[in-house]
Amino acid sequence: MGDSLRKEKNYSYIEVGEGTPIIILHGLMGGLSNFDAVKHFFSDKGYKIVIPELPIYTMSLLKTNVKSFARYLHDFIEFKGFNEVILLGNSLGGHIGLYHTKLYPEKIKALVITGSSGLYESAMGSGYTKRSDYEVIKKKAQDVFYDPAVATKDIVDEVYATVNDRNKLVKTLAIAKSAIRHNMAKDLPKMKTPTCIIWGKNDNVTPPEVAEEFHELLPDSDLFWIDKCGHAAMMEHPDTFNDILYSWLTDRKL
Repeated sequence: MGDSLRKEKNYSYIEVGEGTPIIILHGLMGGLSNFDAVKHFFSDKGYKIVIPELPIYTMSLLKTNVKSFARYLHDFIEFKGFNEVILLGNSLGGHIGLYHTKLYPEKIKALVITGSSGLYESAMGSGYTKRSDYEVIKKKAQDVFYDPAVATKDIVDEVYATVNDRNKLVKTLAIAKSAIRHNMAKDLPKMKTPTCIIWGKNDNVTPPEVAEEFHELLPDSDLFWIDKCGHAAMMEHPDTFNDILYSWLTDRKL
């Protein structure tokens, strides 16, 4: 399937399909597999799906911030030689996509954000500070979704391991602070890139009013809701997510 992780230079990424590149930007908690449904659907529809592993826990603490992740993405796009790309980001990934588009708008054909940070103070990191017992972490992981069953044991285990790894915990908190510092309310009105906003109606992490504010502030955006859906629409309702995005890309001739 060509889905194995490629390692070139200092990049690890998955690449599948041919066509306009859609670069998928993952969030803080979660592996690249969260995007399997999106990857399979769009790589069959004339798009090249590229999912880089973001250096969230591998940068020096000084560089553990939204701006240097956006620069990393810029270097990756240069490395791949892409001329125009569509960025799709969830949670912190959405914020990185937005910030990247602010810094380097020329190659960004379109932007897709779901459950993005960038406007909302407590979007991440809240409550992860104290090393918690497994049950508390499980409850937090379940809160990310409308249906708690989506938080499989694998997902809970991964979050638990992250929070109990001193180095990762320090970086998680640095990222949460950086996300607040890089609030984009003043930047968004100047960003003319066509933007598709797909949001869970039941998102507890970045509530629905955050989506409405993104929609209001971005000059060229469309907002779509998914019902009975939390913070990670592409995981919880992959088919609906894919249909919404594909229709939007088709309507916008992207």
